[in-house]
Amino acid sequence: MGRGRAKAKQVKVARQLKYNSGGTDLDRLRTELGVGEGGRDNNDHASADLAERYGDFDDEDDEDEDDEAG
Repeated sequence: MGRGRAKAKQVKVARQLKYNSGGTDLDRLRTELGVGEGGRDNNDHASADLAERYGDFDDEDDEDEDDEAG
């Protein structure tokens, strides 16, 4: 006994999450994640740095695959 009330509450919460738009505050989320206006530029720089650092490994793997296929 008593499971019915807990289950009903879970169903209610699940429906709210599924059907309500949520009204997510994207500015607050951006602030919490530490992403600012220039966040994209910073990320592009980090991606370019990683590509430069690890790009040589991908080229070596591709050459090995070409040798096996040919």
